[in-house]
Amino acid sequence: MAKILENEKGRRLIKLDTNDVINVVREYQNLTYNLKNYNEIRNTLDNCELYLPEDISI
Repeated sequence: MAKILENEKGRRLIKLDTNDVINVVREYQNLTYNLKNYNEIRNTLDNCELYLPEDISI
């Protein structure tokens, strides 16, 4: 699960575990499977929404 790391001096960081990275790569591969050039890939990614679940401490 992704974990948001607070940063008082700038942008927050999102720490990814191995499963998060694999899921992002898998989703990217599924979305861009038949695309041939950079612009097609950019346009496809611009029109989709990707989410990472946040790890919430209880």
